[in-house]
Amino acid sequence: MIIVLGATGHVGSAVTQALIDRDIPVTAVIHNTAKAADWERRGAKAAVADVHDSDALRRVFEGGTRAFLLNPPADVTLDTDAEERATAASIAAALDGSGLEKVVVESTFGAQGGDRLGDLSVLFGFEKSVLSKDISVTVQRGAYYFSNWDGQLAEARQGTLTTMLPPDLKIPMVAPVDLGEAAAARLAEPFGDTDIHLVEGPQRYSARDVAQTFAEALNRSVDIVSLPSDQWEEAYKELGFSPSAATAYARMTEATVKGVFPPPEDTEHGSTTLEAYIWALVQMA
Repeated sequence: MIIVLGATGHVGSAVTQALIDRDIPVTAVIHNTAKAADWERRGAKAAVADVHDSDALRRVFEGGTRAFLLNPPADVTLDTDAEERATAASIAAALDGSGLEKVVVESTFGAQGGDRLGDLSVLFGFEKSVLSKDISVTVQRGAYYFSNWDGQLAEARQGTLTTMLPPDLKIPMVAPVDLGEAAAARLAEPFGDTDIHLVEGPQRYSARDVAQTFAEALNRSVDIVSLPSDQWEEAYKELGFSPSAATAYARMTEATVKGVFPPPEDTEHGSTTLEAYIWALVQMA
């Protein structure tokens, strides 16, 4: 039995479904019972556990042999770094005495030490804490999710796409379903693989590519609006982020923009293109 954290999110649900498709027994860990019937209908077991409760989470882990570990994003109205460090510590603590033989940790491109770097520093710390356990660990670092653009469909329908990225900066991006497939393969493979794997889509994309793809899918022009860095924190606050979260996300954005990405030949590539993802998003909306 494989245990999957974050089974209601983009990546966790993709991992769970990929394991179901492989006929591998899987338990989807959910926040409440509302999603239980759906996962059970699709062929998974469901377990309700709060990632803040290490003891409850350990009891869920005891029912499996392997696990997919995803630290859930915090409410952006709170201090996201503090909240996410707390849940990461709780998940890591739940591994002690769990009996798990192997875990796959979902992390991010550019994970690095530091303070107030959002996911980059929080997930780097998460990696380190899990790697310190007496369990076989594989780290999977995912590129910028295509799903991060989902919330801007309504804006694109009005003819603009606002971004903090330089319009023509091409960065690694990936569909959550491809991360799910890659993680499922890692969970099913034999022991011994403790490397860090970087997973991105079939090619790299810029914000301008995203705007153009929205334009084609919506059959209208979509102009890109790139915010200068001195406006980032205020922009996050206007979106409802707490002051501490706005600072962390702005610093994470700056590190991403200034970061050096590994060459594409050194990463793994999913098959879902940006075009396929956005066209499907538009059709489902």
